[in-house]
Amino acid sequence: MQTPSAAPPGGTWTLGDLTVTRVGYGAMQLAGPGVMGPPADRDGALAVLREAVALGITHIDTAGAYGPRVTNRLIREALHPYPASLHVVTKVGAVRDPQGGWPPARRPGDLRRAVRENLDDLGLDALDVVNLRLGDARGPLPGSLAEPFEALAALRQQGLIRHLGVSNATPGQVAEARSIAPVVCVQNMYNLAHRQDDDLIDDLAGRGIAYVPFFPLGGFTPLQSTALSAVAARLAATPMAVALAWLLRRSPNILLIPGTSTVAHLRENVAGAGLALSEEDMAELDGIGRPTGG
Repeated sequence: MQTPSAAPPGGTWTLGDLTVTRVGYGAMQLAGPGVMGPPADRDGALAVLREAVALGITHIDTAGAYGPRVTNRLIREALHPYPASLHVVTKVGAVRDPQGGWPPARRPGDLRRAVRENLDDLGLDALDVVNLRLGDARGPLPGSLAEPFEALAALRQQGLIRHLGVSNATPGQVAEARSIAPVVCVQNMYNLAHRQDDDLIDDLAGRGIAYVPFFPLGGFTPLQSTALSAVAARLAATPMAVALAWLLRRSPNILLIPGTSTVAHLRENVAGAGLALSEEDMAELDGIGRPTGG
């Protein structure tokens, strides 16, 4: 495969010994409706993956539960043998049920099986980064992650995983994970309107650990959408572009994984992330999600 000639905006970040572009690609939307089954446009899905690499993206986020096992196989079909610069990050800890739910699967045997399936479907001997998915669809839940994270740490010792992370985790769970094995990234819900992880992001930045917001563009109330749109109008940009650019400016350890199923939208996301925001823009945007009072 041809080596990409350009890199998307935002620079790079190091996950352990892996250098990735801060603007990545999230493969979740490549599966069918409800993240179940194959895509309606298989050729289009393959084209999106190939275009991501052509645009210089070296960080693709996926999970065996997407489909299930659909996006990983698409990634392999589109990109294998992988360029040396490309790194795939996957998640384990949940499966799919016939109703489209995401029941947890965090017993050691579940995790070993999930890692093997990821390796097989992606065509790899070792996974670059594996995130342990915690909580549920409503967000993080308290509780120890020791048993599942120790199981993943053992697989890392066996050479099947290079680096570990956690997803949908509380700050306490992040700290517990770090006490068991090195953590290179945390993937949680975060955007302009949902700022509950501000302190965690700053702490992780000081430790050299990446923070990867998922669903980074959703969740705005009408009022907050109005505020975001006002900044976007002033800059002659889309609200999506402003939201992505704000995330990149928020902290150097933030990595983006916006997803899409079309090449045109992928190009828009990459271009939008390169939008230049002034200090005035940042100050106005920072006020959107900050709690009032207290």
